[in-house]
Amino acid sequence: MDTVIGVLGGSGVYDIEGLENATWRKIDSPFGTPSDALLFGELDGVKMVFLPRHGRGHTLSPSTVNYRANIDALKRAGVTDVISVSACGSFRAEMAPGDFVIVDQFIDRTISREKSFFGTGCVAHVSVAHPTCPRLGNACYEAARATGINVHAGGTYLAMEGPQFSTLAESKMYRDVWGCDVIGMTNMPEAKLAREAELCYASVAMITDYDSWHPDHGEVDITKIIATLTGNAGKAKGLVAGLPALLGAKRTPCPHGCDRALEFAILTQTQNRDPAMVAKLDAVAGRVL
Repeated sequence: MDTVIGVLGGSGVYDIEGLENATWRKIDSPFGTPSDALLFGELDGVKMVFLPRHGRGHTLSPSTVNYRANIDALKRAGVTDVISVSACGSFRAEMAPGDFVIVDQFIDRTISREKSFFGTGCVAHVSVAHPTCPRLGNACYEAARATGINVHAGGTYLAMEGPQFSTLAESKMYRDVWGCDVIGMTNMPEAKLAREAELCYASVAMITDYDSWHPDHGEVDITKIIATLTGNAGKAKGLVAGLPALLGAKRTPCPHGCDRALEFAILTQTQNRDPAMVAKLDAVAGRVL
């Protein structure tokens, strides 16, 4: 099958440059309205689909993004591999503003978002013990290094609800007690939903600040964040440009089983499944339903 790279652009990343045959197209989802139309095109012979997570013009807050509709729309668009690009704060002195982190773990502290495609009428439980795809994460790491980005392999991302930044007490707890490395507002439930949709998912966290724990930097300064965002956005586009050569135009099954996550996950017996729920899941879970 063909590789189709899906890119979810975070703060500061609202398009992808250099796409051939680029066209914006609206994709409808039974789970609501995605953040924006999707940008279809090709890069070095590999199909690519881009979706700005906050919408062009940054009109959606982290809490109002329809994560289910976004992942469902990417699946309907034929995406096989999702690269999540997002801004974040750092809890580690060595992970400085302007650096990238290839996240491999999450702690989910979001409280007001739909976190599953499944529910009453069709119950499923997938494993997110390892919520990102190592194969895809390694490709992002190599692409970042080739672009000259100071990138860190591995890190735990604290997903907070927002839209406010952390209190000092929270920042210290996440860093010193919970051992988190970065903090952001958008990768959950996004990563969980990608796993339910049997999509390989990698998280590229672009550091903009030191949150509020750092004794020499104090509280988060939004003006400095915006300045750092501008530089990070250019780096992110360079990283994305390097992915086609690493992933290739033809895709083989994921060695880590991301594309088979639903194999034994659905517990509701066939005769007891809600037809309306099953119909909504045609893209996400059609392979097993």
